[in-house]
Amino acid sequence: MGTQREPERDLDKKDDKGSPKKSKGTKERRDLDDLKKEVAMTEHKMSVEEVCRKYNTDCVQGLTHSKAQEILARDGPNALTPPPTTPEWVKFCRQLFGGFSILLWIGAILCFLAYGIQAGTEDDPSGDNLYLGIVLAAVVIITGCFSYYQEAKSSKIMESFKNMVPQQALVIREGEKMQVNAEEVVVGDLVEIKGGDRVPADLRIISAHGCKVDNSSLTGESEPQTRSPDCTHDNPLETRNITFFSTNCVEGTARGVVVATGDRTVMGRIATLASGLEVGKTPIAIEIEHFIQLITGVAVFLGVSFFILSLILGYTWLEAVIFLIGIIVANVPEGLLATVTVCLTLTAKRMARKNCLVKNLEAVETLGSTSTICSDKTGTLTQNRMTVAHMWFDNQIHEADTTEDQSGTSFDKSSHTWVALSHIAGLCNRAVFKGGQDNIPVLKRDVAGDASESALLKCIELSSGSVKLMRERNKKVAEIPFNSTNKYQLSIHETEDPNDNRYLLVMKGAPERILDRCSTILLQGKEQPLDEEMKEAFQNAYLELGASLLTSRVTLGKSLTLPEPRFQSPALLPLLFVGSACLAVCPFVPMCPDQLPALPRDAKACVIHGTDLKDFTSEQIDEILQNHTEIVFARTSPQQKLIIVEGCQRQGAIVAVTGDGVNDSPALKKADIGVAMGIAGSDVSKQAADMILLDDNFASIVTGVEEGRLIFDNLKKSIAYTLTSNIPEITPFLLFIMANIPLPLGTITILCIDLGTDMVPAISLAYEAAESDIMKRQPRNPRTDKLVNERLISMAYGQIGMIQALGGFFSYFVILAENGFLPSNLVGIRLNWDDRTVNDLEDSYGQQWTYEQRKVVEFTCHTAFFVSIVVVQWADLIICKTRRNSVFQQGMKNKILIFGLFEETALAAFLSYCPGMDVALRMYPLKPSWWFCAFPYSFLIFVYDEIRKLILRRNPGGEGAPGVEGEAGGQGRRGRGGRQSTVLTCLPHVPSSLFLSNCLTCLPHVPSSLPENLYWDLNPPHRPCYFPAPSPGQPSPVPPFLYSGEGPSLPWPHLGPCPLILFSCLPTSPPLLAFLSPTFPRPPPLPLILCSVSLFLSLSSPLPPSPLCAPSLGSFLLPLTPG
Repeated sequence: MGTQREPERDLDKKDDKGSPKKSKGTKERRDLDDLKKEVAMTEHKMSVEEVCRKYNTDCVQGLTHSKAQEILARDGPNALTPPPTTPEWVKFCRQLFGGFSILLWIGAILCFLAYGIQAGTEDDPSGDNLYLGIVLAAVVIITGCFSYYQEAKSSKIMESFKNMVPQQALVIREGEKMQVNAEEVVVGDLVEIKGGDRVPADLRIISAHGCKVDNSSLTGESEPQTRSPDCTHDNPLETRNITFFSTNCVEGTARGVVVATGDRTVMGRIATLASGLEVGKTPIAIEIEHFIQLITGVAVFLGVSFFILSLILGYTWLEAVIFLIGIIVANVPEGLLATVTVCLTLTAKRMARKNCLVKNLEAVETLGSTSTICSDKTGTLTQNRMTVAHMWFDNQIHEADTTEDQSGTSFDKSSHTWVALSHIAGLCNRAVFKGGQDNIPVLKRDVAGDASESALLKCIELSSGSVKLMRERNKKVAEIPFNSTNKYQLSIHETEDPNDNRYLLVMKGAPERILDRCSTILLQGKEQPLDEEMKEAFQNAYLELGASLLTSRVTLGKSLTLPEPRFQSPALLPLLFVGSACLAVCPFVPMCPDQLPALPRDAKACVIHGTDLKDFTSEQIDEILQNHTEIVFARTSPQQKLIIVEGCQRQGAIVAVTGDGVNDSPALKKADIGVAMGIAGSDVSKQAADMILLDDNFASIVTGVEEGRLIFDNLKKSIAYTLTSNIPEITPFLLFIMANIPLPLGTITILCIDLGTDMVPAISLAYEAAESDIMKRQPRNPRTDKLVNERLISMAYGQIGMIQALGGFFSYFVILAENGFLPSNLVGIRLNWDDRTVNDLEDSYGQQWTYEQRKVVEFTCHTAFFVSIVVVQWADLIICKTRRNSVFQQGMKNKILIFGLFEETALAAFLSYCPGMDVALRMYPLKPSWWFCAFPYSFLIFVYDEIRKLILRRNPGGEGAPGVEGEAGGQGRRGRGGRQSTVLTCLPHVPSSLFLSNCLTCLPHVPSSLPENLYWDLNPPHRPCYFPAPSPGQPSPVPPFLYSGEGPSLPWPHLGPCPLILFSCLPTSPPLLAFLSPTFPRPPPLPLILCSVSLFLSLSSPLPPSPLCAPSLGSFLLPLTPG
């Protein structure tokens, strides 16, 4: 880093001089790519003298004051450069003019344009377009303010970095120690740090005394790292002779030469990388854009079509333009923006109650779309806490019991070997419980000490009683602490007998160090020679445990007689080997190369070390991501984490990143959704993330995924409900143009629907409970499963919407007919109907009507059409509750939805019958019988959709609810983007493989013939079995029961060629077998279509055995509980 500082500055000047404007974007991209490269630092490989010569400093005297001022003027202060911030007014404008708001603004402008044309061509123009434009603008402004209030947050990433800069630093200049502001520290300064200090810059250590630093937020190391002047690794992030800016010194002292300051430090590079990343659009923002394009396309198509049709029908071009604008505006769902915003807000609040704080409303849905999770280990999957998992003594591996009540103990606690082992683990241990925790369960107590000793302390406290009393009975008189050189810890204690002048020596440490110092072993309470056979037994046990565990500690003990109070260092040979305890960090994610081979055996994962990853090209990374579904990257740098995220995104995956440290911040920001830890997470990671787990519980992500999938489902339902009413709102206007009839529905009444009666029911769908299969589905494919797709438009516009329009027109024609205007006389009557000078217009029976009388009837029709839409929307709301299930299965447990039904009905009645509404909104009272005109159509919608869903459930490969993709997948391997298909192959006679988990899978193809004596053993291990073929005229043999336990047997007829289908009900249940036999009545051919697909269904309960064993059910036995 230090060696490249000057050349980089010269290169930048040359580029700026050559073509400052032309190369600006290229230079920014090049700088960002340069930041992604590994840390280029060579000072750790240099000797102290070479480092001092390089920076013109003295390792004893330090810099001179004049030299320090000169370097400070050249390099600038030791601070991080803040990026340009976005002004708050720009953020507010993004809320007003971004996403869905654009569509409403276009609608408002078109309304004002239409009103302007009418005002210029008519003497008494209608104010409907003016009112509609004002309302649309008001909706956008109010919703934009609400969204800005919910999402208001500034970019505080750099502020978090600045908070990490220490205020003061102890430097040595001209041989004198002096305190200076941290911003005045320069390259070449001699700096001293001690326990409790924050490192002011990147330092090359030249001397150290017991110094340890906490690098967890930078490198992910769980435990404090020792610092010394020696170079121990080629990687500067791994070596011991470098300390990094903003890390903490936890103990000891050290002196070092400053090799980088400010933006040139490792932390500065991460800060620049995190703040300079370009963050893409969230999936929900992309979906909204797609929705806008779709709705705009439909609106423009209809508008242009009827503009041309109007000119053909003889309208003037001004009238045709008015019609064009009217049709486009009628396609704008005025209330949908507010509905989507409120739905996202409600979900964010619901997630906050579950300890998932969402900073960005759009991130609510992103987590549900996630197909790849990239997780940090330390502090995220683990909490830097260890537990004793297994123990080896008496030549046996025992599983440790970590429960409070010790109900799962698998060994005899009275064993002499265990008593000795527990004493050694409790005495040779420096960890202690913090005070005031007597009433807190042992496993939840806070411990002062490192993670491994804390685990031993809690294990012995649970299994053997109070360690404190044990230590009081065996007082410590001398100790050799654990260090990285000896790799063991030794302590000497008094015996429990005060008259015994002997002392107890206990020791624990690394297995190889302890075993070399042992000559005997304790077996069944007796001391025996440690021969080669026992050493081999120990090695086998060690390897078996080491294959799945990360850390091992071996404990042993020896009684020695030493004169008091002088304890000379005894020869640590020979000693007595007692046993070992293995401590596990769960999940098992390796952190060093020696443990990497153990992981694939457990996780079936590809494991890649950071030292290998830095040499990979983008193509090689893509190949790894394509060919492995589970990958562990060990020892990765912040830059490598960012490259991994970008690689996943290139594969089309929606990536979630979880982390808690500063080193995770670039990946957190680049990911589609970043998830930070709320308790252990650094301020930087919290600011870079989109969501924060307040309880640091990684399992909360499951809650987030479920809520994200639920809001996507519910948004689809809400949009389907809202868009459906567009057709009964548009068709009156179209018929008004084409048939020249009086306008069936006015602009004011349309606003009453979109911003009145439809609002609460649409929002109530956000409270709809998840369907039973929501967590069994594969992540949605962003390329095919859109928020609003052609299928949803087809369902809302072409099917349900058309039925609703018929209901509205039926009410319209009924009212006009009751007032004397039969449908046959309405065609072509519009010009006379709207002519103010015509006061003697005759109806179908010869009665004359004045202009005012006609308008009262027209506005009454508007009111009736409005009420009809409300009535048919009842059924629409109910059918939108589910994607595929019957409403009778889902139930009516959504109290907000029930309230929405009553609310829209009450509001419709209020607008119809409240005095003064005829003047304010031109809405008139209706006869009670007119409310029932649309009831048959509402019932028809309900019945139609129930039949449609029934057909879909019987043909699972079809479409789900409106616009919801079917869950069928093709054959083949798992693809990126979250889709997975299961392939079942067949040998000539029997299925050769079966992989079923929480899903129903059908064979991709059926063997041409099956042996007559084949059945499927439903008891584990579920393999094909054979029984003797029956002789002619003899009864068929009886196979085993389909379920374990008592029950009637199933007669086994001659099978012959037949299809075979396997089903899985629950993970704990065996597959079920169904045969089609020519000797039994054949069922309809529909079930035979079920092939070449993987269908993910939920089964609410295990399948009962009785239907399977009842011969009266025929040959096709399919007792599936609908999912």
